[in-house]
Amino acid sequence: MRKILVTGAAGFIGFYLCKRLIEQGADIIGVDNLNDYYDVNLKKNRLKHLEGAKNFQFIKMDISDRKSAAELFSREKFDMIAHLAAQAGVRYSLINPCAYIDSNISGFLNILEGCRHNKVKHLVFASSSSVYGANTKMPFSVHHNVDHPVSLYAATKKANELMAHAYSSLYNIPCTGLRFFTVYGPWGRPDMALFLFTKAIEEGRPIDVFNYGKMRRDFTYIDDIIEGVARVLDRIPQPNPEWSGDNPDSATSYAPYKLYNIGNNNPVELMRFIEALEECLGKKAKQNLLPMQPGDVPATYADVDELIKDVGFKPSTSIEEGIRKFVAWYSEYYKT
Repeated sequence: MRKILVTGAAGFIGFYLCKRLIEQGADIIGVDNLNDYYDVNLKKNRLKHLEGAKNFQFIKMDISDRKSAAELFSREKFDMIAHLAAQAGVRYSLINPCAYIDSNISGFLNILEGCRHNKVKHLVFASSSSVYGANTKMPFSVHHNVDHPVSLYAATKKANELMAHAYSSLYNIPCTGLRFFTVYGPWGRPDMALFLFTKAIEEGRPIDVFNYGKMRRDFTYIDDIIEGVARVLDRIPQPNPEWSGDNPDSATSYAPYKLYNIGNNNPVELMRFIEALEECLGKKAKQNLLPMQPGDVPATYADVDELIKDVGFKPSTSIEEGIRKFVAWYSEYYKT
């Protein structure tokens, strides 16, 4: 039986991944600090759906606590790590930048050190489509240079990729980074557009539509994200024998290191996204059209060729189906 650590287990993606791995029969330890960045009760209610399983144990812990993280790794001797804990949100990084350094940099270093000293077989960690920053060549490819982040959040995720590569190179730790594209679905984060829009429309309040609606996002349904993560966990990266320092490929390495995009490969206009939500709710949205916010980008679009080639999977859930499932969950959870 594999023993897997899932960090951020009470988070949106972490919760779903724990469910999937529990069903597969893995021995799961989930950690989360249950911070109040958003509704703690939502996090606790996610955990309630996991805690009855015999092969799941939850530990409340902050990964940025070096001593606690080291003791956890030493005690449990994990086979694999699915590192999803992070301070999320582009806009919040303009308000509280220190939270991103504590969690995303210091916390990630503690995870890497745990892998280094305890012979972990595979570290899979969450990166983000935000790393593409000011890039405009579409679709975004893991082989593209990503050196121009437009938010501190994006910079910390790029830093995670670099830190993981350094540890992979120095200590031969197999590391896989996953760039997630705008994840949505039931049990989602309340700070994300779908959640904010649904709540506002249900309450008869206007929704804030940034860049005057001229945005395109590669919205990716949670089940597709989890399918990708689960398949990648089982695919331990190998050094690329064709990698060359004369023409370095950022997605692979001479070390056991690999990057993937997990996105729907089908960007959707924000106005179409809103229309699909209106259709599900049976209500029209009042729109407050606003300029682009600092840290945002006008479009995201994932090239998933590497994911298809290596693990045989391509996300495919339509925005209409995904929004319908979210609205059904929202209506039941909040009794609207």
